Amino acid sequence: MSTPTANVKAYYDSCPEKEWERLANARLEFDINMSFLTRYIKPGDTLLDLGGGPGRYALALAQRGVEVTLCDLSPENAAFALQKAEEASLSLQAFAGDAREIALLTHEMFDHVLLMGPLYHLWEEQEREEAMRAALSRLKPGGTIAAAFIGSYAGLIYDMRDYPADVLNPGILDLFELLVQQKPFAGRAFTDAYFERHQNVLPFMAKFPLETLHFLSSESFFAPCSDRLYAAPEEVYQEWLSLGIRLCELPDALPFAEHLLYVGRKTKEL
Repeated sequence: MSTPTANVKAYYDSCPEKEWERLANARLEFDINMSFLTRYIKPGDTLLDLGGGPGRYALALAQRGVEVTLCDLSPENAAFALQKAEEASLSLQAFAGDAREIALLTHEMFDHVLLMGPLYHLWEEQEREEAMRAALSRLKPGGTIAAAFIGSYAGLIYDMRDYPADVLNPGILDLFELLVQQKPFAGRAFTDAYFERHQNVLPFMAKFPLETLHFLSSESFFAPCSDRLYAAPEEVYQEWLSLGIRLCELPDALPFAEHLLYVGRKTKEL
């Protein structure tokens, strides 16, 4: 069954500020991801941020001198990103569109592509493959792609940490039963969403002409207790962040992820 993208578009159109603030508050995800992205993305490089939302990563990279183009399914997200760029006197190109149709929206080739959002919402593997092929079609050979997934344990971690009483909600039990059965989730969550098992990511990426550079938990081991780290003094948070970056690629860290990040290099054309 194909993903009804109208639901996803309507969700993000209704709350660009919410996603902007989510990434500001979810510091581990943003800080760990940025620590890996900036190993490859340098000032003067060109970057396509596919599914870039309200522009948190796009603007952070533009501040570093990267030439960023953002495309998002939500026109409100794209407009919000442009507004934030104008407020910060940053150069940003942004427009609305489906990531799977990016080849119809721009013919430009980029040094780097981010696909850190669309794979959260595509239920069928064929749809996720389409999104990957579309992203790679705009990536120069030798360029890097960063693709993000919601981890299959994200709902469990979120409820355990933030809403423990939700375990009494009969509707959540179907999601938890999939964990027992070791299956991914595709269905209605915060909107229509897909939660991937970490064991499936590298086999999925092996379908494409990519050299794997990194595969990691964007929260390292710390998602279940992230609220405590955010409440700690800044120097304490920074020490935990430093440790988390060193640990986040360990296979043992992957089940603790709310978000998984794959970074690869394109080895040849599709």
